[in-house]
This record gives sequence, C-alpha cells and structure tokens, in this order.
Amino acid sequence: MQPTPVTPLTALSPLDGRYARQMEPLRRDLSEYGLMRHRVRVEIGWLLRLAADSSVEGIGPFSDAAQSTLLALSEQFGEADAQRVKAIEAQTNHDVKAIEYWLKEKVAGDRELERAAEFIHFACTSEDINNIAYALMVRNAREELAGALRGLETRLVQLTHAHAALPMLARTHGQPATPTTLGKEVANFLHRLHRARARFAAVPILAKINGATGNYNAHVAAYPNVDWEGVARGFVESMGLEFNPYTIQIEPHDGLAELFDALSRMNTILIDLNRDMWGYISIGYFKQKTVEGEVGSSTMPHKVNPIDFENSEGNLGVANALLRHLSEKLPVSRWQRDLSDSTVLRNIGVAFGHSLLAYISLDRGLSRVEADPARLAEDLDANWDVLAEAVQTVMRRHGLPNPYEQLKALTRGKGGISAKALRAFIQSLDLPEGERARLLALTPASYIGKAADLARRI
Repeated sequence: MQPTPVTPLTALSPLDGRYARQMEPLRRDLSEYGLMRHRVRVEIGWLLRLAADSSVEGIGPFSDAAQSTLLALSEQFGEADAQRVKAIEAQTNHDVKAIEYWLKEKVAGDRELERAAEFIHFACTSEDINNIAYALMVRNAREELAGALRGLETRLVQLTHAHAALPMLARTHGQPATPTTLGKEVANFLHRLHRARARFAAVPILAKINGATGNYNAHVAAYPNVDWEGVARGFVESMGLEFNPYTIQIEPHDGLAELFDALSRMNTILIDLNRDMWGYISIGYFKQKTVEGEVGSSTMPHKVNPIDFENSEGNLGVANALLRHLSEKLPVSRWQRDLSDSTVLRNIGVAFGHSLLAYISLDRGLSRVEADPARLAEDLDANWDVLAEAVQTVMRRHGLPNPYEQLKALTRGKGGISAKALRAFIQSLDLPEGERARLLALTPASYIGKAADLARRI
C-alpha cells in the first residue's frame, strides 16, 4: 500500500486538517519545527554565554563575526534546516543529539567556531536544552492565547455596556427568579475571565541547566573553580525565565503544571459562558444574525443553530482533558529521570490549539448575537410572582406578621400571579403610604437592584 500524503484533508488531527488555518499563530512555536528552533536557540545561547565568561577558559571570547554567524543560525533556522536535523536524527535515534551534530556541521569550515565545536552542548544533558526550549515555546504561546482572550474580554465589555440596563428574568434552578440585567449577567463572566487571565499570565515559567542529575557534576569536573550555579542562573534569567536551583535530570515541571491548571480553570469559565449563551439563545433572549448562503440544517430550512458556542464548548472540553493530564503527569518522574514526560510534552500544542480554536469560535459566536428586548420584556411580564421577594422583605422591615409565609401562600406553586392580584395584596398591607406606593409602582422590569450600576462600572 502506498503511503497516504499528509495534507489538511488526510491529517489525523483536526487541528492540522479542518482547522489548520486557525492554528497558524501557534505553529511557529508549538510544532516540532518550533521545538527544534528553540533548541537551536538554547544551544547557541549557552555556547555564547560560556564564550563570554572569562572564567571558562579555552572557548572565547568570540569575534563579532563569529557571534553574528551563530546568531544567524538561530534566527534564520528554517524548514530545510529542520529537515536536515530529522535526517541526522534518523541515524542517531536521538533528537537533541541531532541538533548538536547539525550545529557542528554548520560551523565546519569556520576556523574560529570549529575550534570551539566541542563546547556546543558542553556539560549538558538533553533536558538542559529541552526544558528551556519548552519553556520558551510555552511562554510565546501563552502570549498568543492571552491576545485572543483580551479580544474576548473586549467583546464582553461591549455586550455588558450595551445591555447594562436591559432587564432580564433570572433563573435559579431553571425557575423564574429575582430579575437582573442582561449586561450584568455578561459582566459576571467578564470579571471571572479577567481574574483568571491575570493568574494565567502571572504563573512563572521555570527552567534549569545543571546537568545530568542537577548537581553540575560534569561542569565541576571540567572547571572546578567556576561559579556554575551563578552561570546557570544568569543564562536562564537572560532568557526571561525563572531559575530553578533544585532539580533532578529534568526540571520537575511544577511551573508548567501550574500554568496548565490556570489555563484549564479559565477554560472552565468559558465553558460556563458557552452554555449560558446557548441557553439564552434557546429561549429567545438572544437572536443570531444570519449569514447569506449559510445553512443551519440539512433538512430544516428555518434553523439558525448556535454552532459557534457548541464548537467552542467542545474544544474547551478536549483542551481541558489534555491540560489536566499534562498537569497531573508531568510533575511525576521515577527517581532522577524517566522518559514518560517526553512524549506527553509534545502534546502541549494540541491542548493550546484546542483552547485557541475555542476562543476563536466563542468570539465569532458573540459577534453574531443581538438581544431581543421584546422577548426579555415578555418573560418578565409573565412572572409577577418574582416580586414576592421584594414585598415580603419590605414587610419584614416594618414588622408585619409572617411576611414570608403570607407571600408563600399567595405565590408558591401557583403557576404565576397576575399584577392585579399582587397589587391587591399590597393594598391590603398595613404599611406607610410611601412604602405602599413604592411597592405598587414596582414591576418585574424595574426590580433590578444595582444590576445596571454593576454592569456599567466594569
């Protein structure tokens, strides 16, 4: 059987198939090519760091020309270079060693760099390179997700402010409840998302470069008088990462686990938002704008389905399943090292990809909804019994007997009470005239407390 060519139509993953175009922002960092590119950056950065340190004799300092050559290898690393690395890996059966050999190939013929070739990957275990490469990949990808999330927040701010004072019947346990406003309900999600995004952005990304079991053994054997911990810390921090001084062969991944947990928590908030929007559409509080030529059902011509919210919810679920496995698995390693984290780490891009796809779908869904004030008003006007809370609370304030019990007898399980019946009850109450007038003027649409103010100030 002939091999099937890999194209968007034959890709096993929908991220590289159906949704390939949406994944373009993550591909440069979270693909295997991205991993190689960041490995090259780390290897070259480490060599330059050693060459610049006068206490590490026999390497540098490099000339400006040599430094420019090395930096160009990192900055101009392209697909052809990645293909050559893969060819070397086919012989070595070791991906990081393939990077080292590729670099030695690239400096061959340059007398200055060729003399320093054995200092490429000096005193490093593969994980010294890998953990920093993954840290850089994740840091960049986090910024991409954060940008999409900021776009979502902007969309939610617009919805919140546009409908800050639009009254809406709330539903607790799925039943009519104390009114709110449409804007305030969106504001609740906006506040949660903003808080979760800040936590996601604040998680420090850790890295190390301390040898085969985290003790600088080879470093000290070669250069016993060098402050290797200081050199390692300086290098890691120069990459914009937080130095972890205590590790086994691998950086223990606690920082990555914290990051994935923070991302999963944020995704959970957005699952909640998707489900609420789906529900509001189903009862007519939101209408969806139609698109010329679009079909909602293969058999029912009238359908305008909330597919963007459903797509977003589904992808968030896939992302969270992966993120939770990543955060549970990665911090666990047998003794000083086992390889089970290696294949798992390669799925970070899948988890981030499904997250990004979900944000894109949710943003598109939000851009296509518009509130239906008439439908909101209809629901409010059909549920005058939600004012029972207000009436019994005012009765409590003025010391009337059994206020809760009286309103319960009047309203509970009655299938709704008319405005006329409720007002007749209010008229019968021994209340100050001003309080009675205030209650008589109250409607379900005006009984929104501070909801509008809360929505406007977010």
